[in-house]
Amino acid sequence: VQLQASGGGLVQAGGSLRLSCAASGFSLDLYAIGWVRQAPGKVREWVSCISARDGTTYYGDSVKGRFAISRDKVKNMVYLQIDNLKPEDTGVYYCAARQRVCNSDWLQYSDWGQGTQVTVSS
Repeated sequence: VQLQASGGGLVQAGGSLRLSCAASGFSLDLYAIGWVRQAPGKVREWVSCISARDGTTYYGDSVKGRFAISRDKVKNMVYLQIDNLKPEDTGVYYCAARQRVCNSDWLQYSDWGQGTQVTVSS
């Protein structure tokens, strides 16, 4: 299982980004993919997940309405569209995998990619 996140950058508040997670070595039909972020000096926070079997999506309360997770099973890619970025969205964003079903506890994800930095200026 390998995951590679990309797409971060420096954005002004109110802007948008699309993060990408390239998955290899496994099928998105078998693994749920989550996004977890870590702000400077804070613990990691689970923000979103897409389940394996039917692609059901889940979001943390702090990002509902602004974040949208999706996947392309042909390309084995998962995306996180982030709109109306806020300074508090700043952090390193990781994609992570766990078998089949989503979980809002980031500790339950077994495989992690390297993170991509998102910085939002006010």
